[in-house]
Amino acid sequence: MTSPEHIAETQKADHGELVRLNEAFVAAVQNGDVGFFEEHLTPDFLNSNPDGSLKDRDGFLAQTAQPVTIKGLHAVDVLIRILGDVAIIHGATRYTKPDGSEGRGRYTDIWAKRAGRWLTVAAHVTRG
Repeated sequence: MTSPEHIAETQKADHGELVRLNEAFVAAVQNGDVGFFEEHLTPDFLNSNPDGSLKDRDGFLAQTAQPVTIKGLHAVDVLIRILGDVAIIHGATRYTKPDGSEGRGRYTDIWAKRAGRWLTVAAHVTRG
């Protein structure tokens, strides 16, 4: 039987890992880091884009490999909810558009703990 203390420690460790992964995910978007996504997306990953299109893993990797036109992408108002071996991360983004104006968006990423590792199963992105 697992003690309440052990469960609390595991949840704290998972939360810290998800904070780190969320920051790395946002940085990978800004930097077009396909390698990060190859390592952290499940084979069945799906992404809903701001234009309403739905991309599978390969489509998302191809999209990520395109030149990045925004600058200063960072997340704010991040909320991480851990539901056993699934976590939902909600956040807002701020960035600078190519014309110099401020851009804003929101995202929801769904992570699953598989074989002891947190991997992204799905993402949904909006931009304004």
